[in-house]
Amino acid sequence: MAHTIKSKKQLLTRVRKIKGQAAALESALEQDKDCLAILQQIAAVRGAVNGLMAEVMEGHIREHLVADDLSAEQRQEEADKVASLLRSYLK
Repeated sequence: MAHTIKSKKQLLTRVRKIKGQAAALESALEQDKDCLAILQQIAAVRGAVNGLMAEVMEGHIREHLVADDLSAEQRQEEADKVASLLRSYLK
């Protein structure tokens, strides 16, 4: 996954943001915050995770599906992998 190495700093920044949002969610639950505050924290975590997923997915597609040096068979294999990943992610 060379593309993840290229954007490692960006990805780690996103992961750290997710950790902070998860910690805020945990804190809200521990402090018995109202449901709306907790739902807002959950939405923030979900949005951050979705953003991370989208960034890694885009890099993977650009690197492994549209690269000029791939054969038709390799493209199909990579497309199948991405489709499988999307199916599991969207469950």
